[in-house]
Amino acid sequence: MGVEIVINPAPEETRVAVLENQILTELYIDRRRDRGIVGNVYKGRVVKVLPGMQAAFVDVGVERAAFLYVADVTTSSDEDQPVLDGEAPDVPDGEPKDTDEPEEDAAKTAPRPRRVHRPIEELLQEGQEVVVQVTKDPIGTKGCRVTTYLSLPGRYLVYMPTVNHIGISRRIGDEAERARLREMMQRLRKPGTGYIIRTVSEGTSEEEFRLDIEFLERLWQTIRDEGQRTSAPALLHADLDLSLRTVRDLLTHKVDRLTIGSRPEYDRVRQFVGTYLPNLISKVHLYAQDEPIFDRYGIEIEISKALGRRVWLKSGGYIVIEPTEALTVVDVNTGRYVGKRDLEETIFKTNLEAAKEIAYQLRLRNIGGIIIIDFIDMEKEKNRERVFAALREALTHDRARSNILKISELGLVEMSRERVREDLLRVLCDGCLYCEKRGYIKSATTVCYEIFREIKRAGASREESKVLIAVHPTVANLLFDEERGGVEALEREYNKRIIIKADPHLHQEQYDIVMV
Repeated sequence: MGVEIVINPAPEETRVAVLENQILTELYIDRRRDRGIVGNVYKGRVVKVLPGMQAAFVDVGVERAAFLYVADVTTSSDEDQPVLDGEAPDVPDGEPKDTDEPEEDAAKTAPRPRRVHRPIEELLQEGQEVVVQVTKDPIGTKGCRVTTYLSLPGRYLVYMPTVNHIGISRRIGDEAERARLREMMQRLRKPGTGYIIRTVSEGTSEEEFRLDIEFLERLWQTIRDEGQRTSAPALLHADLDLSLRTVRDLLTHKVDRLTIGSRPEYDRVRQFVGTYLPNLISKVHLYAQDEPIFDRYGIEIEISKALGRRVWLKSGGYIVIEPTEALTVVDVNTGRYVGKRDLEETIFKTNLEAAKEIAYQLRLRNIGGIIIIDFIDMEKEKNRERVFAALREALTHDRARSNILKISELGLVEMSRERVREDLLRVLCDGCLYCEKRGYIKSATTVCYEIFREIKRAGASREESKVLIAVHPTVANLLFDEERGGVEALEREYNKRIIIKADPHLHQEQYDIVMV
């Protein structure tokens, strides 16, 4: 089997796994209480203009005021833009991150007019109402970042109603196809509006483009009508949830199967596919077995492995992945591999295998930013070039853009990878309190959801009336408070009383579950 998408819905979180040849390559997680707002469109009110920062704060109805920079403010004098190549968002959002659409957030793809910016105090005044779109979620004490350059993603296109622009995904490499799509878009679009042609559009017919354009224009009109009816602050449009974004952005003819782990979610997704992608509805399947869907596909084990520092290679070598505040370091070691002929061959083969594994791990863990790879020193220039070529080739399968420099004399590779969302370690783990945050442990929320899944595994097949859970006090507090609804839902579903006991002797990641 080639590509399969597995959706594991639950009340507290939805998880989506992409498998290629039965190997987990991408994982997206959307937690209900941590759900991001990137892509949402709001009608906001300017609460403060800061000439010294050339920015403004906008009240959009969330906890903290949003930040609007002068370069993100549209004006009536924006000039028409030339037709440029742009990068379309290709995959769905996982968590609230630097950008929220995994190849690139749709709101951040909208091009800014090339102009000399007028001072912010000439563009905005306190009390003024503006329609904005979130491009970056709140982080720490900072509010979200917003723009007035709106962009609405569809199946084949990203619609930008406020700029005159046509962009084409760089992943469409055939020049004849690029020319065909560009010419078709020029004929179909309304003057003064903008579109980015997404990667999935390759081979698309004019009728499919027209339907997507009609849908996006209706959506934009709905947003405008809602904006006229409501006063600021107000939410005008929320992006699709993870399951439906997965369908919109990932379900193509190249996908062999989309498997969904619950009947309600299956019905909802099937209805969406039947409406917008009827020719792909045969690919949507319901998983109806008792064994949890991620267990059946071996995904839970792979997630646990993806949180470890050390990754073993088939040859017996290994790589070590060390995240730091500023960058990620990857170290390659021969480990148990001793080779057959000479040291240079042993090192070369280890590096060659490591290059492919590193590209895979960067994608699976969604590691972004600056990355330093310390390959084992190779004496022969030819071997260095072959390892570099293998790494570059492996990275071509990655949706996130990367920039890679050749191996230095010290065996180091400097590269950067687009930070499309928070990496898996930071999604599932917190800084370790036991070692003053020099390492990571699973967060209390992650442990709570593991406990929920463990109860579901055993609950339906056992006759006992009570479930005793011993957990670390931090986890117990979460189960008693914010996750109490999940506990009560399990009690109702399995007709069992769940008793939670805080045990300070347990590690935060440890828990004991006993059926009585």
